[in-house]
Amino acid sequence: MIYWGTSILLLIGFIFTWFRVLREYERGVIFMLGRFWKVKGPGLIIVIPVVQQMVRVDLRTVVMDVPTQDVISRDNVSVKVNAVVYFRVVDPQKAIIQVEKFLEATSQLAQTTLRSVLGQHELDEILAEREKLNRHIQQILDQQTDAWGIKVSNVEIKHVDLEQSMIRAIAKQAEAERERRAKVIHAEGELQASHKLLEASQVLSKQSQALQLRYLQTLTEIAGEKSSTIVFPLPIDVLEPLKNALNKASGV
Repeated sequence: MIYWGTSILLLIGFIFTWFRVLREYERGVIFMLGRFWKVKGPGLIIVIPVVQQMVRVDLRTVVMDVPTQDVISRDNVSVKVNAVVYFRVVDPQKAIIQVEKFLEATSQLAQTTLRSVLGQHELDEILAEREKLNRHIQQILDQQTDAWGIKVSNVEIKHVDLEQSMIRAIAKQAEAERERRAKVIHAEGELQASHKLLEASQVLSKQSQALQLRYLQTLTEIAGEKSSTIVFPLPIDVLEPLKNALNKASGV
């Protein structure tokens, strides 16, 4: 009786080892005598010992930090760049069968792709067009990892580190650009002012009264200054209207 009881307990314990519980984000890739059989999960599944083997695969998005890479840009500038890659397994069968250690393979591919893509662009593009470069790298990685059952959803360049000499050169370039813009704006202002002065001179030349009013306005502005002595020319044209008025008044 003791022998049978022990045997039954061992049999029950052995049967319990057949059961596996997979979480919602997990899948089990089942091999039957070394050959792929099916993908199971989530929930409670049965795996027959010896005959079947199971490999767990996590389907959640993986956030992978790409180590800092030494990149030489197209204009021969050495920079250090690191990035982060977001991907997940969409086909557990391919992720286990088509590649060994898909996490490590994706990391190595991301590093080489980062160096290759950034090396095709100049430094200004690397600094100013990160969104474009992120999409380009993401498309290349997604295309190459598709055979592994992996979907690369996003790539973000985190840091672009430059040497101190290059930082000073970029600062000088930015300062020169600001000075150029200031000179262009000043020249455009002078050009617009010259056009307005030309228009004003044309109006004054057609109306003598306007010229006289402008002359009197100038005298008023000079009189408002603190100088004690003011010497100014008196054009005959200014006195001509006054002379005509006096002649009319005297009946001449």
